[in-house]
Amino acid sequence: MRWLTAAGLLGAACARIQPPPGGPEDRAPPILVSVQPDSLQSLPEWDDDVEFRFDEVISEGSQPNFGIGTGDIERLVLLSPTHEVPVVRWRRDRITVHPRGGWRPNTVYRVELLAGVRDLRQNVLRESVVVTFTTGAELPQDTLRGRVVDWTTARPVPQALVQALLMPDSLVYRTATDSSGRFILAPMPRGEYLVFGVMDQNRNQRLDERESFDSLRISAGEDSVGELWAFRHDSTPPRVQTIAMHDSVTAQLTLGQPLEPSYRPAPDSVRVLRLPDSTAVAVDAALPKAAFDSLVAARAPRDTTQPDTAQRARPPADTTPPEAPPVRRVPGARLPGERPDTAETGPLTSRPVLSDRLWVRVTEPFVPGGRYFFEIRGVRTVSGVTGDVRSVLAVPEPRQAADTTKIRPDTAGAAIQRDRLQALLALLALLPFDE
Repeated sequence: MRWLTAAGLLGAACARIQPPPGGPEDRAPPILVSVQPDSLQSLPEWDDDVEFRFDEVISEGSQPNFGIGTGDIERLVLLSPTHEVPVVRWRRDRITVHPRGGWRPNTVYRVELLAGVRDLRQNVLRESVVVTFTTGAELPQDTLRGRVVDWTTARPVPQALVQALLMPDSLVYRTATDSSGRFILAPMPRGEYLVFGVMDQNRNQRLDERESFDSLRISAGEDSVGELWAFRHDSTPPRVQTIAMHDSVTAQLTLGQPLEPSYRPAPDSVRVLRLPDSTAVAVDAALPKAAFDSLVAARAPRDTTQPDTAQRARPPADTTPPEAPPVRRVPGARLPGERPDTAETGPLTSRPVLSDRLWVRVTEPFVPGGRYFFEIRGVRTVSGVTGDVRSVLAVPEPRQAADTTKIRPDTAGAAIQRDRLQALLALLALLPFDE
């Protein structure tokens, strides 16, 4: 019985690999020492795994690989061209990859190991590595580069999914953007591509329904995709979610979908009626966000305060960037990008930011307590869907100020009477009691 208990304890101890105790603390990430096969090779008879070998045992992660793309290591591997989750295996100091249906002949394959590999002390490798080889096809030489932007915020999207469909066979080559939203797919087979930039919210490396994306067709020989402005494509017609007063002559309508940036309501497409008798109210303007912001800025008072020049000018700050650490390269592997990651994450201005709001100005102030019917015909969303929107604005009643002229009750006199009564009761308690 004792040897069974000991064996059980030994098995439990070996079930999870832990870093060895003692010694100096290890803060260095794992180092990729070799990749098999070498990149840019033509291997018609290749039938082995692609292998990434490290200088130490790496972590398998808390989510194991079950072939459905949810494992921690499965999420780090992008195999192209395929729509299926590849077979990804953890082998202590190695990660092996091969297609679920085997390698196809005369095909250009691209295997990318994304940044995020951890060792047993949770030190993270923050570099990605790409291996490109063929199983008999011509060696690729082309490049696709670009950037994925969230159109609702005008900011670049880090870790966005990029899918390039090689036409007409629809072979899908994939990669992920860096922290500045940039991507480089290279080397790639020559041909026409339909490139998608996807905000992959669930990190399953697929374009799912209701995920924001943008696409662009690139002719053969072109290398610049430019900016892909991702937004949620919605085929439903526009509708009003809320309506509220902005000021005494302006109503703000918030829609359920963003508007097409160039859309501006025509003057004859807007109607405002005062209820209940449906009296027409003259409309001064119906403005989207950009036009309304310009109007507000033009009417804002200018700051005429002179700058204080008495303060001593400070010397300019040293803006020299620190020297970047050298990039580790593995013989036979290529990093997905030659330019450094500049981490430019500020808003971009090449397109206006999407907005879901419209402002309608009338020529006379809204009547307090009144109700107004609004209708705008031909509203166009960013998805290209056109429809009419209608809503009713309830103007709130003005708040009445409190009447301070009323005489307040004399609470001071009541307090004095209470104190006198308590003193009298205390005096009576001290008097002798005769039977």
